Amino acid sequence: MASLLTLLGVTGDEKQRLVDLARYAAEPNWLVVGMPGIPQQLAGAIESERSASSLVEWSPHLVPGLLQTAEYARALANAIDLPQPEVDARVMLRVGRSEVITRRDPVTMLAFVGEEAVHERIGSPGVMVEQLRHLVILNARSNVTIRLVPSRVGWHPGLLGPFVLYDFPEASPVVHFEHYSSGAFVLDGDDVRAYRHAVEVMREVARTPEESTDLLVTIADELERATA
Repeated sequence: MASLLTLLGVTGDEKQRLVDLARYAAEPNWLVVGMPGIPQQLAGAIESERSASSLVEWSPHLVPGLLQTAEYARALANAIDLPQPEVDARVMLRVGRSEVITRRDPVTMLAFVGEEAVHERIGSPGVMVEQLRHLVILNARSNVTIRLVPSRVGWHPGLLGPFVLYDFPEASPVVHFEHYSSGAFVLDGDDVRAYRHAVEVMREVARTPEESTDLLVTIADELERATA
């Protein structure tokens, strides 16, 4: 690879990057390579979403990204005082990422969402009503399951923080954490198994999909009446 790149006139950092890719071709380095104009962690998350056959996400305080409406995503971006062009870019990227659950061969998604997330006012009441009704629609899809997790059900692994568990058709599973300005991928088999066990524990404390849909409709109706 190094010789071929030399013949092609590729030098410097770009040559080293490609040589490293070739050297570690058998490893999941696509998680950290990055994409043009996109940070490495975000690029890894996007590629995980695209490549996964299924994923499980636990989001205690916000609606998970793949389930967000454009206006909900915009309200989040506006809340951190970003320049308008960057807000628009983030919203477009967020909406584009959600295609993985609506495409012809969609990823199967199980979303555990904290009830705090659906009570929290993000944006205007209208934005929240639209978001809640969007979750109801998504929960009716055959490839999406949304289960709300009550706030006071005792200890469960989700209290330790949000995470996403990705399963792939031809690669080992990966766990991803995303926080305020950084994230991390976990590939160790023992750690991944621990998170898989955490998912099973959370199934026991979460509301059923049907109960979750009923609660989402109730909250949306109450919010709509209160602001009419």
